[in-house]
Amino acid sequence: MEDERIIALYRKRDEAAISETEQKYGALLRRLAGNILADRQEAADCVSDAYFQTWNSIPPQYPQKLCPWLARLVRNNAIDRWRSARALKRQCELTLLLEELDECVPAPQSVAQEVEARELTEYLNAWLATLSKDDRILFMRRYWNGEPLTALARERGIQPEKLAQKMYRLRRVLKAALEKEDILL
Repeated sequence: MEDERIIALYRKRDEAAISETEQKYGALLRRLAGNILADRQEAADCVSDAYFQTWNSIPPQYPQKLCPWLARLVRNNAIDRWRSARALKRQCELTLLLEELDECVPAPQSVAQEVEARELTEYLNAWLATLSKDDRILFMRRYWNGEPLTALARERGIQPEKLAQKMYRLRRVLKAALEKEDILL
C-alpha cells in the first residue's frame, strides 16, 4: 500500500493503518532498532511505541514521507532505551559509535540551540551530498542505522581495520568541513 493511503488511514483513525504500516515497514524498523539495542524484544517495543506515537500524531501532523518519519521515531525510541540501559550497564556498542562522532559533531546543549541544530542538519545533508554514493551509504548505515563495522566490512569483502580507517578518514573530512564553516567550537 502506498504511504499516502496509509497516512489517510491514520487520518480516518482506521486501525488498519497500523497493520499496513507493520506490513510495509515493520522489518526495516525492527532492524534499525536492533542495530542500536542488543535485545530483539526491546527493538520490537521501540517499533510498537513508534506506531503508538504515529497514531497519536496523525492528525494533527502530516508527514510527507512515512518511512523517514517512522525511522526517526524508532531511532529516537531506541536511543532513549539505550541511554536508560546504559545508565545501569555503562557499556554498549552504541557508546563507541557515538564517541566516534563526538569529536566532529557538536551536540545541542539547550533548547535555544535548536536553530543551530537545524542548521547543522542542513549542513550535514549538504556535506553528505558531496560524498560518493558508496561513501554516503556507508556513512549513513554506520552512523544513522548503527550497523556494526564488522558486518559492513564483511559485506564489502574487506578487513574491519581497513573499513575503520576509511570511517576515520570520513569523520576527519567532516570535522574539517565543519571547522571551515565555523560550526565547531
